[in-house]
Amino acid sequence: MSSLIANNIANNAPASLAAVLETSQKFAVLMNQYNCAIMEVETKLKVLDSEFSLKFDRNPIESITSRLKDPLSIINKLKRKGLPISVESLENNLFDIAGLRVVCDFQDDIYILEQLLTQQDDIEVIMRKDYIANPKPNGYRSLHLIIATPVFLTTGKKMMNVEVQFRTIAMDFWASVEHKLKYKKNISEEELISKKLKKCADDLALIDNQMQDIRIEIDSNEKENPNVYSFFDKL
Repeated sequence: MSSLIANNIANNAPASLAAVLETSQKFAVLMNQYNCAIMEVETKLKVLDSEFSLKFDRNPIESITSRLKDPLSIINKLKRKGLPISVESLENNLFDIAGLRVVCDFQDDIYILEQLLTQQDDIEVIMRKDYIANPKPNGYRSLHLIIATPVFLTTGKKMMNVEVQFRTIAMDFWASVEHKLKYKKNISEEELISKKLKKCADDLALIDNQMQDIRIEIDSNEKENPNVYSFFDKL
């Protein structure tokens, strides 16, 4: 918050105190709306996870974490894009202010949850990037969605954008470690390390597939319980 105000003063001097306070208030209101949008989507996912548990005696979601971009990150991103630094600019041009990371046990759970979430009639898909089917060159894997969800405010309904990232436990482990390592300074043989990280990502993807195959085999042997695929055939 203080960073946004300081930047407003620096870039719009001389700015009146009233103008700065108005910007601060608008920013706080917008961040609250994004936070409400996170709660809406998180609730939807938890409901799906709970129903899935009743039907199949297992939870597809291992964990859900959320975050709001901090003011300094917002300002830096607007600057990189050459966009005006204002509350209106960030709302109209940045789609990842509010974010959720959903970690699943198995890869097919990711696509099942995506389908169940995005087919809800109040959800609009703005953007979809499948880095599982098409990994990044460094080995990064994840499914990224930008969705619009309604938030019901005292002033009425407002559609808010939320970024949702789906990963398996293995994908999340790799991404977390790679993120920490890439910020290390003065790394010798950086190219060799990058190749090793890529190899680790490929090995973990293979393990993901093998674990999923084992689960499907176990499911198929449990005659009493319908497997997830028969469930989806009935949707």
